Amino acid sequence: MKKTIGLALVLLTLLLSSTSLKAQTKVTLSGHVKDALNGEELIGANIFIESLRVGTTSNEYGFYSLSLQPGTYEISYLFIGYKTITKTVVLDKNTTLNVELNTDSKTMGEVVLTDKKKEQNVKGVEMSITKIDVGTIKNIPQVLGEVDVIRSILLLPGVTSVGEGASGFNVRGGNVDQNLILLDEAPVYNSSHLFGFFSVFNADALKDVKLYKGGMPAKYGGRLSSVLDVRQKDGNMKRLGANGGIGVLSSRLTVEGPIQKDKSSFMVAGRRSYADLFLKLSSDEGLRNNVLYFYDLNAKANYKFSDKDRLYLSGYFGRDVFKFDELFGFSWGNATGSLRWNHLFNEKLFSNFSLVYSDYKYTLGAEDPENEFDWESRIINQNIKADFTYYKNPRNTFEFGANALFYNFKPAKVSGVNVNNFELENQVAIEPAVYVSHEHHFTENFKVQYGLRYSFFLRMGAGTVYEYDPTRPKDPTTVINTTIYEDGDIIKSFGGLEPRLLVNYILNDVSSVKASYNRTRQYIHLISNTTSATPIDVWRPSDTHINPATADQVALGYFRNFKNNTYELSAEVYYKTMNDIVEYKDGADLLLNEQLETDLITGDARSYGLELMLKKQEGKLTGWISYTLSRSERKVKGQFAEETINEGNYYPSNFDKLHDVSLVLSYQFNKKWSMGTSFAFTTGRPITLPTGKYQWGGFTIADFSADRNGDRIDNYHRLDISATYNVPQKEGKRWQSSWSFGVYNLYSRRNTYSLTFRQNEDNPLVGEAVKISIFGSAIPFVTYNFNF
Repeated sequence: MKKTIGLALVLLTLLLSSTSLKAQTKVTLSGHVKDALNGEELIGANIFIESLRVGTTSNEYGFYSLSLQPGTYEISYLFIGYKTITKTVVLDKNTTLNVELNTDSKTMGEVVLTDKKKEQNVKGVEMSITKIDVGTIKNIPQVLGEVDVIRSILLLPGVTSVGEGASGFNVRGGNVDQNLILLDEAPVYNSSHLFGFFSVFNADALKDVKLYKGGMPAKYGGRLSSVLDVRQKDGNMKRLGANGGIGVLSSRLTVEGPIQKDKSSFMVAGRRSYADLFLKLSSDEGLRNNVLYFYDLNAKANYKFSDKDRLYLSGYFGRDVFKFDELFGFSWGNATGSLRWNHLFNEKLFSNFSLVYSDYKYTLGAEDPENEFDWESRIINQNIKADFTYYKNPRNTFEFGANALFYNFKPAKVSGVNVNNFELENQVAIEPAVYVSHEHHFTENFKVQYGLRYSFFLRMGAGTVYEYDPTRPKDPTTVINTTIYEDGDIIKSFGGLEPRLLVNYILNDVSSVKASYNRTRQYIHLISNTTSATPIDVWRPSDTHINPATADQVALGYFRNFKNNTYELSAEVYYKTMNDIVEYKDGADLLLNEQLETDLITGDARSYGLELMLKKQEGKLTGWISYTLSRSERKVKGQFAEETINEGNYYPSNFDKLHDVSLVLSYQFNKKWSMGTSFAFTTGRPITLPTGKYQWGGFTIADFSADRNGDRIDNYHRLDISATYNVPQKEGKRWQSSWSFGVYNLYSRRNTYSLTFRQNEDNPLVGEAVKISIFGSAIPFVTYNFNF
């Protein structure tokens, strides 16, 4: 036995030595890929060696690494809209090669992609993922000409909302709280201005936008349905410059430049609406005293200590403010901050360490001395992260890391003249996680990315937990025991594995088949019984009465390019199941409820669908057409009738839409003129209609005892157009400008947002339904843009 063990150890030692010697014969080429004009790192640039048919892509910080046998290679660097550079590199030792790419002058008149970049959708392992170019977003017509990230992604397959003016977005049958929205790694809890008409993202300050609908990498967690990863510009390393615009609703200005050329830079961007400034001109004193505006401030700075170390500091501050004289006022907004340190341990091991802060706050109140009151609610996050990428060789890349996320929920604090001072208990929680993933190219045609994430959740004290009579429905009157926890006590803990898998089999140079599976867990929940999320909705962590939600999603896709990769086709089918989804009882009271769990119930959900997308990505005419056929359903069957919806049968979710069609086109006539248009059609969303009425106190009251979401509003459709005129640039001058014109809702469609029920004015005994529309007419806009 000892001899066998000894022989095994000798063989293992020889194998490791052989592997080590083999590894030592390889050398590593690494570096960063940047924009030659401003020094910005390029995310997702392709680095390719044609002779070996191998390559890699630059990461979120523009870094790449390739380990190869010593030799001389022709290495190509490619990125959308940039001239391809091919360098002859003699590799006889570990080499650092930073590359700067110049924009292609051809793209001033049309979009041109390199062949290798165009193949990425077929040959890359990722699926259910869309990278949205900021330039494309700016070409899509929007309300009042406001360039909008969130409204742009609503034109992608599998992404919907409950209607115009709705906050957030829904991905593959998920609720708005199931989307993890990150701005430079900091979570954004409310991504909307003006109740959902506009998003908080100023496109002038952004570098990269990426939406994950499925196939999520193991480094992401905490939400069930999607990840929207938004990255801000780092700041121009080469020269000082500015750009901005003046629109109908708001104006914006971005300033960026080097602090020390090619070593450090900054970026500051501001945006403010000014409807309230025009109210000051009104002859009506009541209107003059009203306040209505929103603002955003983005800021970022970075410093390059050496080729191996770089520090980033970024922040976002945004707020909406509404005030109706002294009668009533409210505001909400996000504040985020990120401090990140990139460190290169060696040519193969890249790391990023982050400290992240996020604070979402809303307030309500009145200044009238006789009715003065204040209501405040907040969610505060701190996150400590460490992420590593190990580039073993062109066919093997490992990612691993850990983080600890701290939550402090402050649901409500109310004080005032004629109200009792009141404060709901603060809720504290910690969510640690670790992950590892491996992307392995078994052959040129078969690639796999698999990973595992383990997340843990600790609901911490102080807090009060009520125990209810298990033989009766939960109710404040059925409490049988109360437990009080002190600071630092663990009230409840949860945890579990989250496996991730992506597989790509390349059929030929122009087509491939991909499959994915991912499990996700969500430990915090948005508590709302309105159709669209509102700024005052309550977030609540999992605890003794609310379990974490889990989701399992499988997807299968076919990807193909046509006509020398000019056209890109994708077809995906998916099936997703969700457990422990939070719903509310009929007639639930969710505001200032100390025993909120008595009005909540949990159930299961499922969604499934087909997503088709045809994209033209080269030439004067670019754009896409997409179609989604999908279902999103829920089932809540509790122990008691009061905890059951629709008799325990499946019913449509609020955002279930069978058909969804989007068309986005952009045409570049010449260097001066371009035109954009978009069209959207969706099936009407589900609603619950009354089945009868009854009299009470002389009023007719609608009876909503029917099955939940048993009917639908009208189908939704809308056409928008825009045109952009680029003012010819004067020779020798840096000033560039353009005018954008357009019409939102071109044919004045009155899309139904909701129905309200009232008594007929002529016959009070007769009830009637009234359609409410956000926009009932065409809305023209004009915006002046500039940069220098």
